Amino acid sequence: MTSRTETNGSQCEEDPHTSSDIRPPLDATDGHVHPRAAVTVLCLAGIVVALMQTIIVPLIPQLPTLLNADASNTTWAITITLLVGAVATPIGGRIGDMYGKRLAILASLGFVAVGSITCALSTSLPLFILGRGLQGLGFGIIALGISVMRDIVPARYLGSAVGTMSASLGIGGALGLPFAAAIAQHVSWHALFWSCGAAAALAAVGVVLTVPKSSSASGGRFDLLGALGLAGVLVCLLLPLSKGAVWGWAAPLTLGCFGGFVVLLGVWSAVELRRPNPLIDLRILGERPLLLTNLASIATGFAFYAMQLIPIQLLMAPTSSPNGFGYDMVHASLILAPSGLVMFALSNLSGRINAALGARVSLALGGAVIGIGYVVFIVGLAGPWALTWVHMLVIACCIGAGLGIAYSAMPALIMQSVSIEQTGESNGVNALMRIIGTSTASAVVGMLLTWSMITVTGPDGTDPDGGVISVPASEGYLWASGIALTACVVASVVAMAIPGRRGLTEPPCDTGPRRT
Repeated sequence: MTSRTETNGSQCEEDPHTSSDIRPPLDATDGHVHPRAAVTVLCLAGIVVALMQTIIVPLIPQLPTLLNADASNTTWAITITLLVGAVATPIGGRIGDMYGKRLAILASLGFVAVGSITCALSTSLPLFILGRGLQGLGFGIIALGISVMRDIVPARYLGSAVGTMSASLGIGGALGLPFAAAIAQHVSWHALFWSCGAAAALAAVGVVLTVPKSSSASGGRFDLLGALGLAGVLVCLLLPLSKGAVWGWAAPLTLGCFGGFVVLLGVWSAVELRRPNPLIDLRILGERPLLLTNLASIATGFAFYAMQLIPIQLLMAPTSSPNGFGYDMVHASLILAPSGLVMFALSNLSGRINAALGARVSLALGGAVIGIGYVVFIVGLAGPWALTWVHMLVIACCIGAGLGIAYSAMPALIMQSVSIEQTGESNGVNALMRIIGTSTASAVVGMLLTWSMITVTGPDGTDPDGGVISVPASEGYLWASGIALTACVVASVVAMAIPGRRGLTEPPCDTGPRRT
């Protein structure tokens, strides 16, 4: 273990074998030069990834017609992106640590561009699914971008830069929905993917021009066996979460996948702990700060995605249904869009809270603010007052504010606990934890809303034929919101259990032997 001694309150004793490799270049972090152009480009790359995830939403009901496929098969257009993205995120982080984070970002953007073009040229479901899978390889860009910022941004600006990068996910997600709905409605669905491909290509050019090469690449041999094992573990977990409602939660295939997840996880963990150069260092992830941060991230991801699923269905439900608003996709998404702007605005506040009180307080506060949004929703739905679009706007803004604070705190907590050469890997795993949280939310919320389905007529034009349609009842929304509110409480409690460390200043010194 490399010894650590305090000098002037923040410096570590220099180890001739490691310090020159793990410290950022002096000209990039001299405390005065702020690489604003690079930070801006990285944030735009994050927005591209968020857009890639949301542009499919307006097309979901039309995919069977557009691609001449069965409706049950077109759901793979979403599932494949989730599975590939979940696997690619931690692997991309590890590759970034080994061979350079800029190279990993450029490769990810290249896959997004190629995948988008493939989707734009698709006329059949198999080719479209291939394109969506290639797009999923870009999921790790935000985690990689945050890791790059640790290399190039001076410590005094790092908190705000990380917050802005984290908020790019919310901006792209909130603004992408109305953008995608408008383009699909007034131009063509192919134009959506051409736009996404062009944006990815432009972002890649910006990265080449503004982001310097990483000076902290650790090198070493890539753990292919560990990568294949991780892929098997995540497929066995996320596939039944995504398809369980279709297969049946008690179906042999669903239970078999969950059983396979348990077995593969045990075998994979045992193998990784014995490897000298593992894909993911499970010993570090088992330490209290990272373990609790990742647990809080799962709960926060659950709360975030539950509120992505609930309001849009309520806003688009016919007025003949309980609490339905009867809006179309464009109007409904415009009501929810300000949440992304609020998320962006509040992300910088998280950096200030990190510096003043510690990142764990930011994470706990973010969970509490998200919880306030759920409380307003539950009271409005169950109380004597009718919900209006204004209430939905306020609720969405509460969720955005909480996410802006919480999502900025997570990478800060990660970077306080690991060396620079493990930043990409650790941020990638943290992003994976959020994916697991969102996938679980999708399964749980979808199951509850399906369970509560009732039939109503569609006289307001929500149903093209004005006939009978199925919509979730208030009980489904209340149960889903109650569980998500519990997740907010869990996230805040777990966050406060993380060992305290104030601020996000100089990256910690190397705390272990370098991998070879």
